Amino acid sequence: MSLNLKERSNKAATVLVATGEINSETSGALLETLLPLVREGRPLRIDLTAVTYVSSAGLRTLLVVYREAQHAGVAVTLYGVSEEVRFVMSATGFLDFFSTGEAAAAAGRAKAVR
Repeated sequence: MSLNLKERSNKAATVLVATGEINSETSGALLETLLPLVREGRPLRIDLTAVTYVSSAGLRTLLVVYREAQHAGVAVTLYGVSEEVRFVMSATGFLDFFSTGEAAAAAGRAKAVR
């Protein structure tokens, strides 16, 4: 499966919506997309609602992004983390690195439907 990435910006942050799987084949494209966004210096929100799988390569990619964001003083928030992905990230300790915004993501989706 592939990974589709869509970027949008609002007043508060840059939002990257990911759809598909984050694995060894797709993590390079994710990194190439995320690092320039982190370097812009704006808060970054990564919507993982439609991500069905994250491999160890995907976790490494997210860790690189986290470290770059910490160095740049940029807040990175994960939204829509599925139970399967949350389990993997929690079991490996990766979830501790990121803020999650599940309630805010749900509210944003509810507004979009109206």
